[in-house]
Amino acid sequence: RMSRHAKKLRDHDINPCVAETDATTKCMNDNNYNKDLCTDYFLKYKDCRKFWHEIMMQRKRSGVKPEMPSAEERKKILESMG
Repeated sequence: RMSRHAKKLRDHDINPCVAETDATTKCMNDNNYNKDLCTDYFLKYKDCRKFWHEIMMQRKRSGVKPEMPSAEERKKILESMG
């Protein structure tokens, strides 16, 4: 059974970087936890977190609720950016 915190991390509406998290974890598992072999995955995860954190902060400043766009909204935002 997953804890409430673990469930939140798996929720695509709450965590915009589930795919990056999973890819990083898979890389670490596949490479016997050698971080050096997974640098690209860590960078993608970090960039994802940074990007959506900035969006969240903009929405917070503008009074937009919820502060984190839903998975569907995020998809549209990314598509609009090309």
